[in-house]
Amino acid sequence: MAIKQVTEEIEITTENREEVIKQYSPMIKYVANRIAMRLPPHIEVDDLISVGVLGLIDATTKYDPTRGAKFKTYAEFRVRGAILDELRSMDWVPRSVRQKASNVDSVVQKLQSKLGRPPEDEEVAGEMGISLDQFFDTLNETKSMPVLSLEGLGIAKETGEQQSLLDCLAGKGDTDPQTQIRLNELKEIIAQAIDTLPEKERLMISLYYYEELTMKEIGAVLDVTESRVSQIHSKAVFRLCTELKALIAEEI
Repeated sequence: MAIKQVTEEIEITTENREEVIKQYSPMIKYVANRIAMRLPPHIEVDDLISVGVLGLIDATTKYDPTRGAKFKTYAEFRVRGAILDELRSMDWVPRSVRQKASNVDSVVQKLQSKLGRPPEDEEVAGEMGISLDQFFDTLNETKSMPVLSLEGLGIAKETGEQQSLLDCLAGKGDTDPQTQIRLNELKEIIAQAIDTLPEKERLMISLYYYEELTMKEIGAVLDVTESRVSQIHSKAVFRLCTELKALIAEEI
């Protein structure tokens, strides 16, 4: 049976498992690179890919087509989950970086409450008592923190899988009828959170998560350097994570 037929019919057997793994292996590199963009340079992409391979293998053995999800969707969940679990187990984020992330979060929330709007970079830096360049350096150091936080927020599907907020941002994932209402509610919460972001950060979220442009491509659209795009992304995700946590807490 051709691999195209296998995947369309959502049927994975002992005989074709190796072919399925080979076909979906490029997806591992894609997921690993997307995550690595927001991690410190000492984290090797190849290490993430190796862990992702294990996630894909796990997906081929545990996939149940009767649960209603396409294999591609299920496999991507497993690959991303395996990589993030490995990152968490490594505890690679120094305590000092966690503290800086917490400080930025506190200052942003304080200023937003005081001003009634998202604070400007200069305002956050001023409140923290540091220069704008130092503030950007801090964002760069802590840029990976919101990634794991966002991945930790989501809804449990009837299939037993977790629908992450990042997948909701990109409109990814197959949902069964039983969870469609919860997913729609989650999308409304995400929309509310995105509406609170400054215009450039809203555009950043749209281009990166909806259109799936690279940092370099977004730089061309915004006419800024790739480094500046990374800074904008860090701020956008940081603000979004903070706002989402607050909105979700209100719903509980």
